[in-house]
Amino acid sequence: MRPTCERCATDLPADAPGAFICSFECTFCAECADALDERCPNCGGELLDRPTRLGEAPPQKPAGARRH
Repeated sequence: MRPTCERCATDLPADAPGAFICSFECTFCAECADALDERCPNCGGELLDRPTRLGEAPPQKPAGARRH
């Protein structure tokens, strides 16, 4: 899971709601997704609510730390 919005760099913790993704996992905050009419500017795909991650991630699959 990407930790920030690709458009405005808002933090999007994996365990918090409010993130939207396309099928390629481009990630946007709710405000930016709304401004984009729920369409990914990269691929044109639909932006949908990203599921929240509850609990600790397994050590072999930690949440992404790369910022865009």
